[in-house]
Amino acid sequence: MSTNQPDIEGMQRAVAGALHRHWKLYLGEGIVLVVLGLIAVTVAPLATLTVTILFGWLFLVSGVLGLVTTFWMRQAPGFWWSLISAALGVLVGALLLAQPAQGALTLTYVLIAFFVIEGVASIMFALDHRRELSGRWGFMLVSGIVDLVLATMILAGLPSTAGWAIGLLVGINLVFGGTALIGMALHARNAA
Repeated sequence: MSTNQPDIEGMQRAVAGALHRHWKLYLGEGIVLVVLGLIAVTVAPLATLTVTILFGWLFLVSGVLGLVTTFWMRQAPGFWWSLISAALGVLVGALLLAQPAQGALTLTYVLIAFFVIEGVASIMFALDHRRELSGRWGFMLVSGIVDLVLATMILAGLPSTAGWAIGLLVGINLVFGGTALIGMALHARNAA
């Protein structure tokens, strides 16, 4: 073996060893994520408001920090662009915090746009790769169609879907992510 090539098997053993040593942490995190996901699915409107408020705080804090660093480094190139970006962060954060229900509606429109773009991209990817992926390209095609169906369902139900769509989808994501971590932890527990 050349001295320039990494020891891939050694790295894989090290990762497997680290996973084995800390499998209980992954299991605990997975259980917490599943529980939080189930709560979010159960009370989706509350989860939607919580996510909207979280985004509001993230925008506000990042905007304020952006303003501070922009003025601190006002001699740097791009001062006005940095100032506009930071001010926009403060404005968006303040609006999301002042009117979280309106913010949830806006975020729902962003979610719809994401599903449409992701759906079209997945369908095009599947069609472009149907020869190379043999029988597997159908899964990608179905995934793209599901994205488009979700976008259509959420859009058709507006404005009422804005109250629960984000919370429900965040909850589902937490449940699947937590389940994946639990599966990984249980596998790592038995791995040598």
